[in-house]
Amino acid sequence: MTANPYPLGLRLHGRRVVVVGGGTVATRRVPALLDAGADVLLVAPELTPALRAQVDAGRLHWVPRRFEPEDLDGAWLVQVAIDDPMAAASVSAVAAERRIFCIRADDRTAATAWTPAVTRHGPVTVAVLGGGDPRRAMTVRDAIRDLLAVRLGSDRTASTRGRPGSSAGATGGTDVVGATGTAGAGGATGAASATGAASATGAGSAGGGRRAGRVVLVGAGPGDPELITVKGWRLLTEADVVVADRLVPGLLLDELRPDVELVDASKIPYGPSRAQEEINQILVDRALAGAVVVRLKGGDPYVFGRGGEELLACAAAGVPVTVVPGVTSSIAAPAAAGIPVTHRGVAHEFTVVSGHLAPDSPASLVRWDALAGLHGTLVILMGLKNLAAITATLIAHGRPPQTPAAVVQEATTGTQRVLRSTLGEVAADLLAADLRPPAVVVVGDVVGTLDG
Repeated sequence: MTANPYPLGLRLHGRRVVVVGGGTVATRRVPALLDAGADVLLVAPELTPALRAQVDAGRLHWVPRRFEPEDLDGAWLVQVAIDDPMAAASVSAVAAERRIFCIRADDRTAATAWTPAVTRHGPVTVAVLGGGDPRRAMTVRDAIRDLLAVRLGSDRTASTRGRPGSSAGATGGTDVVGATGTAGAGGATGAASATGAASATGAGSAGGGRRAGRVVLVGAGPGDPELITVKGWRLLTEADVVVADRLVPGLLLDELRPDVELVDASKIPYGPSRAQEEINQILVDRALAGAVVVRLKGGDPYVFGRGGEELLACAAAGVPVTVVPGVTSSIAAPAAAGIPVTHRGVAHEFTVVSGHLAPDSPASLVRWDALAGLHGTLVILMGLKNLAAITATLIAHGRPPQTPAAVVQEATTGTQRVLRSTLGEVAADLLAADLRPPAVVVVGDVVGTLDG
């Protein structure tokens, strides 16, 4: 007779957790460990771009080699995220000798701990174990999530302030751990229409009985996983393939079905990236093979997200597309920092502009001289690298150097940072504060409107 697992909530804040492997499984599991405050040691010869970004941001430690027994010194938990059974077995053997619980991505029966299907609602965390059946666990998890959305919906905004993923930091909460059993597989399906020639259709039978694939462009919001839209999350749960950017909230990936193919399409600023053409081809190829493909993007797909290019590529290949708008950081980041982009009597307009090209670049389409003459709010995305040149150009064309300015880094997350300065000083202050992407720059009198 097989014993039932004992449900338990681990308080990992400040405690060492070792993750062996740097591929897609680790990409999915590491964000939840970081959200729990764990001291994560990642052991792998190579990393996905998304994990490399976490390393570069100083959120975890990386040992660029294969696993060695001493890597478990001081560890409280081990997550084996590799697909080599012999290598995985060697890690779990060392963990067993030291009486450290070990999660195995390759073989649940050989693991001493299982990762549950999880949903989070503010301070409430629900973790479901399905008796060794991941699909059963996720079916029950999804049903509970739908119930919580109805029962706790009115309290959701308030409770978000206290959840670890919010800018307010971590607080205590209610945990419901270890539900087991079976449930029906019912759930909402379908999709809304897209634009142009790429009208949306539901997945179904195509010619010859083959399932028809489709692509869904989903905006994941500015950083807090609870800021994805209800429709975006629902379609994400229906995905067979998820193509995710670096700015996607990592906890959303932790909730994917185990059999979902995760493609890391991270575009690290000033670092390695997948060519857009390659991303387009992945979307088309997977959809033509019959998969429901979710292209998950930070913010909104059509606000400097190249979602239009991806839709056109799919349309040219005859692949139906659904577009789900997302909460854009151009508005959410200032709001999270207490800055309204418009305010009666202060600013009657706001302009969102990309700063990824310097003002003097021949490829730039931005009229910085014209922007300098506006009185309203200027929101600059992807502009940290060129901020000194941008601010100098705005001042040279008449924007006063004493104009209030702010920089919001990693808005709506637990690592949000806000720098307040002036147009003339913000570039230097940015370097002194060591702020880094992703960050949004706000210029205008609205920066100080709500102060005091």
